[in-house]
Amino acid sequence: MERRTIHLVDDDEAVRQSVAMLLSTYDVDVVTYPSGETFLAGRADATPGCLMLDIRMPELDGLAMQRRLVEESFDWPVIFLTGHGDVRIAVEAMQNGAVDFVEKPFYGARLIEAVECAFRKFDRTNAARRATQLLNTLSERERQVLVALVDGLSNKAIARSLGISARTVEAHRAHIMGKLHADSFADVLRIAMTADKGLMSIIDQGRAT
Repeated sequence: MERRTIHLVDDDEAVRQSVAMLLSTYDVDVVTYPSGETFLAGRADATPGCLMLDIRMPELDGLAMQRRLVEESFDWPVIFLTGHGDVRIAVEAMQNGAVDFVEKPFYGARLIEAVECAFRKFDRTNAARRATQLLNTLSERERQVLVALVDGLSNKAIARSLGISARTVEAHRAHIMGKLHADSFADVLRIAMTADKGLMSIIDQGRAT
């Protein structure tokens, strides 16, 4: 199993140690930080992963840190660690995009559940980013051909609608498959549907050109 990375920000050393010890048995590497400022200072070189933030910390607390990251479009999934009196605040954090919150004192199974949820989101985000990058390699004409193919048009019908030859359509189709690293048209559809803005956005852009 691929090892994952959790970046844990908590001012309580005992919490940092216990979380790191627990998650190390589940193929999860834990990088710990005593404050939000420490994480922010080194995040450019940090291994991509998920964040686990304590709600209440001196200076920069978990909510303030989350708001700052959202403003900067930093999209790593966030789990909050909370005390019993912080549930209302934790709900607000989830409304702002947090994946989950775990109350202290936490149990191993509950923490693992939250981590698994966070990494499912991490994988979806990465897949969407990769699909978008692939689709952005298509030329305007290739996008138009892709849209026509999605609409179910034959090569001849596409050629007529775009004013090109059927052979050229076949060439564009081959280029699309190659650029998307697709073995079948089903793979092409999957990539388009996985992209950040989804298949309909790709179709709309193609129809507008």
